[in-house]
Amino acid sequence: MGKTRDRLLRLLLTRPRRTVKELAEELGINPISVRHHLTRLEAEGLITSEEERHGVGRPRRVYFLTPLGLEKFPSRYVQFTVRLLQQLKETLPPHMVGQLFTQMARQMAQDYVDQVEDLSLEERLDFLAHLLQQEGFTVEWEREGDRYLLREISCPYLHIGQNHPEVCAVDETLIAALLNIPAARVQCILDGDHVCTYVIPAQQVGPPNLKQEQTP
Repeated sequence: MGKTRDRLLRLLLTRPRRTVKELAEELGINPISVRHHLTRLEAEGLITSEEERHGVGRPRRVYFLTPLGLEKFPSRYVQFTVRLLQQLKETLPPHMVGQLFTQMARQMAQDYVDQVEDLSLEERLDFLAHLLQQEGFTVEWEREGDRYLLREISCPYLHIGQNHPEVCAVDETLIAALLNIPAARVQCILDGDHVCTYVIPAQQVGPPNLKQEQTP
């Protein structure tokens, strides 16, 4: 049971908001066994569930990790990063801490300028999704009328961001720099939303924007 339990928790870490049927298929076990493990994990406060609208028809019940469940996966590098950020914030003025994150994201974007310069907006969104997935995000995007929605379903910075929300500047700046289009974040996991969602207007894109904004 311990091994299946760990697999289930890790699956919900990387692919949250899954139904019993989806979990059973991905784990290769029957739905009855999945329900048994989910009941135990819910009783321990490691996962929770809610009904979710999914197209036409009855809502489906989806499962995801609770903050307590997420705490099962911190590593030493996360603890080190949290301590380092705390020290930076105690040493530097707030605007300088924000500048450090923005500058780091722009330097990351610089590494990919040649690869995205001639891409269309949708091709850049595909590129961004792949890039963010390599950084540990679970990402998807879709077109909705005259705009695109880019969703980060899971975030590798979650444990850090709970105490240091400044880290959100990294992916936010990276997205805006490589698309060279304003991307408005309308949902954030740190605010209690299920996903982080960026709204991106459907328009012609130009070269990536890597200019460092001046802070007064």
